[in-house]
Parts: sequence; structure tokens; C-alpha cells
Amino acid sequence: MANCDLLSTCDFFNNIMPDLPATSEYLKNKYCKGIYCDCARYRVCKEYGRDKVPKGLFPQEIARYGR
Repeated sequence: MANCDLLSTCDFFNNIMPDLPATSEYLKNKYCKGIYCDCARYRVCKEYGRDKVPKGLFPQEIARYGR
């Protein structure tokens, strides 16, 4: 599977997670380099636009996204 096209510019990994490298790498492998369409941040970005992604939204918080 291809990597998420948003990975290099993802605010979550570039600005929120840099101090937690192990957690960050785990989430990247699971979502960004895995099934990125299951990522709540990806879904919000694609459906509503990058500016609508809540800063504190974790990739696994799909229930918070409501889909």
C-alpha cells in the first residue's frame, strides 16, 4: 500500500507529536504507511479541507469525527 499523500505535511506529526517519537512512529506505521483511509485526520481533510482538521484530533479518533 502507498503512503498517505498528506504525511509530509501532516500537522499532527510535524507539530504535535515530535516529542513522542515511539508513539509517533507507531501511529505513522499503522495509519500513514498502512491503511491511511482509516485515519480520522485524513478523512476530515479530504471531506472538509485541511483547515477543518481539529489540531488535537488523533488518527485513531474516528468516532470523534463521526464517521
